[in-house]
Amino acid sequence: MPKKLYVVFAVVLVAAMVLAACAKAPVATEAPAATEAPAATEAPAATEAPAATDQQLEVFSWWTGGGEAAGLEAMIAIWNTQNPDIEFINAAVAGGAGSNAKAVLATRLAAGDPPDSFQGHAGQEMIGTYVAADQLEPLDDLYEANGWYDVFPATLIPLISKDGHPYSVPVNIHRANVLWYNPKVLAEYNVAAPTDFASWLAALETLKAAGMESPLALGEAWTELHMWETVLLASAGPDLYTKLWNGEADWNDPAVLKANEDYNKLMEYVNSDYATLSWQDASKLVADGDAAFNVMGDWADGYFSGTVEGGNLGLTPNTDYAWMPVPGTQGNYDFLSDSFNLPVGAKNRDAAIKWLTLCGSKEGQDAFNPVKGSISARNDSDQSLYGVYLQSAIADWAKDVVVGSLVHGVVANDTWKNQISTDFGAFILDKDAAKFQASIVASCAQYGPCAE
Repeated sequence: MPKKLYVVFAVVLVAAMVLAACAKAPVATEAPAATEAPAATEAPAATEAPAATDQQLEVFSWWTGGGEAAGLEAMIAIWNTQNPDIEFINAAVAGGAGSNAKAVLATRLAAGDPPDSFQGHAGQEMIGTYVAADQLEPLDDLYEANGWYDVFPATLIPLISKDGHPYSVPVNIHRANVLWYNPKVLAEYNVAAPTDFASWLAALETLKAAGMESPLALGEAWTELHMWETVLLASAGPDLYTKLWNGEADWNDPAVLKANEDYNKLMEYVNSDYATLSWQDASKLVADGDAAFNVMGDWADGYFSGTVEGGNLGLTPNTDYAWMPVPGTQGNYDFLSDSFNLPVGAKNRDAAIKWLTLCGSKEGQDAFNPVKGSISARNDSDQSLYGVYLQSAIADWAKDVVVGSLVHGVVANDTWKNQISTDFGAFILDKDAAKFQASIVASCAQYGPCAE
């Protein structure tokens, strides 16, 4: 769906991650989406997994705050009802749109100590990273038994499959290219909601000239790259954007340079402390009226509208906050999908299969998505359960041109994405648009489809 001296991150070390079955995940910084994504500069120390028995299930994710944690807790509640004798171990790791969790996960997978199931993004993150390394089991039998080929979107199945075999169970659909804004702030400053990229820049300039120091809220590094991918989509359009990522177009295209230059223009309006803020912190700047706009995935809706008791803001949509596609990307749906899988060597394989069955079920998805701030990956969910924003997302998903997210794992394998993240860190510091473009040309040739 709401998330930048910028260098690629060292990884948060995670100690014992055993939580009681009904324990709530701690509220902490992170997303979703997603997403993701600067590369770690050094591998974390191996994390000792909780002792596992046949009566346990260890599920690994980065959902630790806001609507994300609330959505996971909703599914855990169903799990506890259906499987009262199997302890659910919520091994969630906070930070970096999953980059911290994935670094810890990589250490465990390398040590032959996988969790029973772990969260990942549909697309090249899953297929080009874990499936390519033979670390996941195919799930053909599970798909056939549950009729999932008939209820998951035809556009999604190929992204979670290799050689015709599905390797994960999608739990949601998120949108990355959302511009969240505070309508009260725009009204106070007599600024209209932007209709294109030029009018967005004009609105930002008007707000800054009127005394708003930082009209565009921004957070930590992955949220910066998240915003860049939406600016690239606005500059390139959906056809060229997709062809750039699949190797059918040249990264030397002028639209890429323009996107980098446009991004530099946006950075003139952001808060100076952006590198220290989580995506939730940046969203709260908009909610509090300290900024007017923020680019974030639609998991931000769960944070804006979710209950205060659940660690969210309890705001009213279209009154306290509103949304639109990132200017210049109208009619395009920059998507990502969270999914769970079955690692090779899972200690509690039978329990993991039960978990995946819940993840793919209508009951599980309709409990999870309305509070997480995403729409169901199934085509038969109860739309009445979904709020105002999510209803609009469901309508757009049905009609918009679908493209895939970089930061949240759809269009690039982890190695290529991490290199882009590293080069983007240099771009944030030197603002050299042409140099950053050349770096993507080089990394695509080394790690991406341009080498093929």
